[in-house]
Amino acid sequence: MNHVSRETPPAPDSARGVFPVDRLPLAQRYADLLATEGVVRGLIGPREAPRLWERHLLNCAVLAELLPANATICDIGSGAGLPGLVLAVARPDLLITLVEPLLRRTTFLDEAVAELALGDRVEVVRGRAEELHGDRTFSVVTSRAVAPLDRLLGWSMPLVAPTGALVAMKGSSIPDEIETAGPVLRRLACAPPEVHTLGEGRIASPTTVVRVAWADPTRVGWPPPARLSTPFKRRRGR
Repeated sequence: MNHVSRETPPAPDSARGVFPVDRLPLAQRYADLLATEGVVRGLIGPREAPRLWERHLLNCAVLAELLPANATICDIGSGAGLPGLVLAVARPDLLITLVEPLLRRTTFLDEAVAELALGDRVEVVRGRAEELHGDRTFSVVTSRAVAPLDRLLGWSMPLVAPTGALVAMKGSSIPDEIETAGPVLRRLACAPPEVHTLGEGRIASPTTVVRVAWADPTRVGWPPPARLSTPFKRRRGR
């Protein structure tokens, strides 16, 4: 990547309570990429650079609390890698697929994965979530500010393994979103959504997350794909 001169905020003390200490240097390198190339390429607003840690990195990293060990993760609408790349930094046990339709974003993601030396645990797929339906499933499907829950369910749940879950970062509107999504939740045979508040007492603005699993893992809403996803055989950087 061609770096530009721009002040990158250092990791705050609260980062030590969210990222493993040995992963903090890698988290700082990712922050550097966001504050430089991420801004230059229009993936992060210039005003966001000074508050990258509190508004983006830390509130994404606490999502790791809800992810099982050695899980396969599909992050849809990854953008600049939030939360997918943050989770890859925080949790080296995870196998992560970043799904993003826009070429300029997947170009950044491919370069970031290479620069952070995460290529053995992270793949980048240029496309929409629907293109993976019926082909692959994952332990967890994540997203951040992609769509209201009713639409998000239709994109995400076909990718969720029978014993997996959708785990989406949301805001204060989540109670209303859950109510609106009621018909979709029932049609897809999902379990009642769980709302979690993560990072309380550790980060300035705790993260609100909704988790949706199948009501009956033995009877999902459609025939599941034949295999649980194991990266990374194709589609990389497409």
